[in-house]
Amino acid sequence: MNVWAAVDGAEDHYLALPGANVVATDALLALRDNLVDVIAARAMMCVHGDAGLGKTLSVNAALRALAPADVCRVQFRARPTPRDIRHVLFEALGIGGSPPSRPIEFDALLKDVLEERFRVLVCDEAQWLSRECFELWRHLWDDRRTDIAIVFVGGGDCYRVLRREPMLSSRVYVWQEFRRLTPEQVLEVIPAYHPIWADADPADIAFADAHAGHGNFRAWAKITAHSVTALRRLDRPTGTAPDRDVLRWAFSRLGGST
Repeated sequence: MNVWAAVDGAEDHYLALPGANVVATDALLALRDNLVDVIAARAMMCVHGDAGLGKTLSVNAALRALAPADVCRVQFRARPTPRDIRHVLFEALGIGGSPPSRPIEFDALLKDVLEERFRVLVCDEAQWLSRECFELWRHLWDDRRTDIAIVFVGGGDCYRVLRREPMLSSRVYVWQEFRRLTPEQVLEVIPAYHPIWADADPADIAFADAHAGHGNFRAWAKITAHSVTALRRLDRPTGTAPDRDVLRWAFSRLGGST
């Protein structure tokens, strides 16, 4: 398993963890291939799965390599309305002036801008979207003038909402589910993820995964960050791998670890 050197995605890592690498997992490589096809077809894609599995990081990393100048990202932290989506797109697309007050005029303006050149619209945290919000995205994509691909990134709710609406799901060109790393994949991926794991005993990596990592990249970011802190406080030499005592200390900071 190699570090994916095509892009610098350090800022995408949970906690912006210093030293963390984008690793060429099977999911990331499959996503890159899927995005190549989605971009070529000017299509829609849904990337879904549980929290912390690397969906957003993988999409950002792949698109930095494939379409660095064409990506427009939007994200929602609460349940948006179609009006919210219009205004977020207005800002993300860098449209000057004042937003139109009427939806029909607003949509016409967005379509005019999306006709100017190709863009990949990435809607992160798409699990917050209602049927009406998905319909707005479909409305923009369906217009023959717009030159766009759309990538929805979200949890299981995103998948369920899209799947139960035939008008929407029939337009999704590619579905990709992200899943937890298997124990075997953890042993392959984690040594490339961060320098402290490069020379770690595989038994210790398996121990950490069984007790706190559970095949989840976000959980592994926390284990790694706490282990780095412990090694620094113990004045361990750079490159020292965490031992069981360090790992148990890291686990003590992660509520719910067993």
